[in-house]
Amino acid sequence: MKLIIFTDGASRGNPGPASYGFTVADENGKLLHEGGEYIGETTNNVAEYTAVIRALNWVKKKYGNQRVQVNLFADSKLVAEQLSGRFKVKSTHLKPIIEKIKILALELGGVAYSHIPREKNTEADRLANKALDNR
Repeated sequence: MKLIIFTDGASRGNPGPASYGFTVADENGKLLHEGGEYIGETTNNVAEYTAVIRALNWVKKKYGNQRVQVNLFADSKLVAEQLSGRFKVKSTHLKPIIEKIKILALELGGVAYSHIPREKNTEADRLANKALDNR
């Protein structure tokens, strides 16, 4: 099974009120799930990583121990590059979050991370902003 995930985090102020949004689709682009939630006062980076965690948790809950091939797209270059191992994680408060994501990715059978332009991530962005607007 192949899945396509788009994630986004939002923070109005940094730190400030924050939220995340994500979509999960099958390899044909059929939407399987979408999510977004206000997460309180935090930084944009934490919101971005929270989106990844929540999306991967949904996949794990839905597919259990079944191996899935996940392609995850984020408009945060930092997220895509750090999770791919190409950028070092310097912020100590992000290290436990990233470790949690790495464990989830291993449990799912691996995740490929890609950076995309913001204009290609409109649905996850919409969900994140909707969650902030509706808090």
